[in-house]
Amino acid sequence: MGFLSRLPAKAAVLLGGLFLGQATYAHHVAENVKSYTLGVVPQFEQRKLFQIWQPIVDELEKRTGLAIHLRGSPRIPEFEKSFIAGEYDFAYMNPFHSLRASASQGYMPLIRDGARELYGVLVVRRDSDIESIADLDGKRIAFPAPNALGASLMIRADLDRKHSIKFVPSYVQTHSSVYLNVALKQVQAGGGVMSTLRAQRAELSDKLRVLYETQRIAPHPISAHPRVPEEDRRAVQQALLNMSKEPAGQKLLNAIPIREAVKADFSDYEIMLDWGLDDYWVSH
Repeated sequence: MGFLSRLPAKAAVLLGGLFLGQATYAHHVAENVKSYTLGVVPQFEQRKLFQIWQPIVDELEKRTGLAIHLRGSPRIPEFEKSFIAGEYDFAYMNPFHSLRASASQGYMPLIRDGARELYGVLVVRRDSDIESIADLDGKRIAFPAPNALGASLMIRADLDRKHSIKFVPSYVQTHSSVYLNVALKQVQAGGGVMSTLRAQRAELSDKLRVLYETQRIAPHPISAHPRVPEEDRRAVQQALLNMSKEPAGQKLLNAIPIREAVKADFSDYEIMLDWGLDDYWVSH
């Protein structure tokens, strides 16, 4: 039995108090401005990730009066090590990461997209002769990383448990690299999520078609470490909710994508405790 099957439903709340006395956020002494870090799961290569997130961070700083420093990771495993160690004050992570982060550090979800759901997609080349899941038996399939939720964990679990498919995994670091590997015929199929597939340039996405979709879950939350004082957590949460109500702010959030910011809660994700995905989690 994996740890998630034993994780209390309100772990984030119960664990939160353990870390309130471990404040490590810095202060700009001269300006008396609180400074926090924001970690972002690397779904895209670093340049694109910063193009998406830095304008959002700049707007959050204006609205909250906090200093927020964006921290990228070259690969998803490095991001996972960082949030499990509690290195980020705020973090944008996938739903399964959120469960892990709650268990290890007490991270608490603040906001998520209320206008869509997260689900994994298996893509093949549009001109591929692969027409069904059964055709993937023994084939090479690209994934961003072992623990990417929709793009890897859920797909690998479905291929194994629901379809008894044996395959050769190839981990290529980002969603964009998955789609490129499929288009270039380096692999026969690749795992991603619909939101990142839609974010690709037309000259790439037009070469692909979706072969399979997984079940669905509430999408990635922006979470906070419990060492961040409640007033600052609420300030960031409210700023994001307000941005979503304004055309200019919503345009920035669309790039994540968050089409409609709503408050997030641990209960949004606890259904995954019954999915057995911890059997497919790869520890680093």
